[in-house]
Amino acid sequence: QVQLVESGGGLVQAGGSLRLSCAASGLTFSSYAMGWFRQSPGEEREFVAAIRRSGDRTYYPDSVKGRFTISRDNTKNTVYLQIDSLKPEDTAVYYCAAKASWTSLSIATRYDYWGRGTQVTVSS
Repeated sequence: QVQLVESGGGLVQAGGSLRLSCAASGLTFSSYAMGWFRQSPGEEREFVAAIRRSGDRTYYPDSVKGRFTISRDNTKNTVYLQIDSLKPEDTAVYYCAAKASWTSLSIATRYDYWGRGTQVTVSS
């Protein structure tokens, strides 16, 4: 079955950096666009980044542009999210997701598979 397993979260001071990883199995990884979302308690799941199958195009909302960088290694079936200049408001559970098409990237319900998430906590 398809599995997406996130890792790399933790407790970080504001201004620091983290690199999250998401290892995929059970699917043809290079056939899927990949996205990252985050969710804080009581909030809706928020889109933060997406990358095309080949890795040649990326997409970010304005709220994170310049601080978040998504990348992928199709030889390792892994997608990454580099987060720089962390802020307390970045505190959330971060999820990776797989999507068969390069459309509706910011809509969580349009993704086909999800990981269980990794917690990122930023202290001030």
